[in-house]
Formats: sequence, structure tokens, C-alpha cells
Amino acid sequence: MNIQQTPLKGCFVIKPSIFKDDRGFFCETFNKKVFHEATGLSIDFVQDNQSISTYGVLRGLHFQINKMAQAKLVRVIQGKVLDIVVDLRKGSESFGKHFSIVLDDINQEQLFVPRGFAHGFITISEKSIFSYKCDNFYDKLSERGIIYNDATLGLDWHLSKEDFVVSEKDLLLPSFNELY
Repeated sequence: MNIQQTPLKGCFVIKPSIFKDDRGFFCETFNKKVFHEATGLSIDFVQDNQSISTYGVLRGLHFQINKMAQAKLVRVIQGKVLDIVVDLRKGSESFGKHFSIVLDDINQEQLFVPRGFAHGFITISEKSIFSYKCDNFYDKLSERGIIYNDATLGLDWHLSKEDFVVSEKDLLLPSFNELY
């Protein structure tokens, strides 16, 4: 398992060792000890979530606030997505900056998203199965978001906006400047 720091402090790409043979493959998707040794972070995941999406489905940008903030370890079980995170930690040298990565079921890379980040993804394959490990429980009252097409952030979702499938709830999210 190889763990690499992204340009956003505390956000990591995790590349598992994949062992293939004629039966398929095996990989370790998380090891608390290895993660701690590489990052200095001690994470206790308490909730796992999974979503299924079709081409163009855009979910995000979502986050939880205050004591209900969540760190997440995200990965694709099937298909391919463009995953984007935005640093919302005031005082951080990367506040308001974003990082994106294509996650798929071939290379099995994962993204560790620390607390204080907004997170979203768009399915760029016919279908995706997406998995989230969270270090805090979902709390509807603490849920917040930023509109996916925020002009200040200028995110590139890699697809034509005509292909986007966005929930009504996500279309009503405020802009980055409205929140900060």
C-alpha cells in the first residue's frame, strides 16, 4: 500500500498493492496501522455508505459541520468517477483550493478526505458503485453543501453540462461565497 500526500494538506491518495492471478485479484483496501504510520493520523471509521450511479450523475459538493464533520475514505467498486474535494478549513494554506482525481475499479486507488473538506463526484462510466468509509455518523442537521458549478471554485467536471444528472437538492446548494 502506497499513501501519497495531495497538494491539499491532510488529503491523501491511497494506492493498494494488487495481487492478480487467473482467479482475479486481491487487495487490502485499508490498514489502520499502515495509514497511521504514513500519515500520523489515527482514524476510526464508524459508518460505511455506498451509492450506485449512472453516467453523468453528479453528487456534491457535500460536507458536515462542527462536531459532526466527517473524514472519508472513498473508492470505486465498479466503474469510473471523477472525484473532487475542496478545502474549507479557514486558516489552511489551501483554503478554497480543490483537488481532483479519477477513481476506477481498475487501479483501485482511494482518496482520503479529511474533516473540513467538501466532497463530490461525477460518474464518467456507464455505471458506478461508489463506497465511502466515514469517521463520524451522518447528521442531517449538520449537512451542508456548495453548488457544483460555483464560479469562484471553477471546477472542471470533465463532462459536458448537458450530460449532468443533478438532484434537485444539490441544484439548490449555495455558492462558496455565500458560505464564506
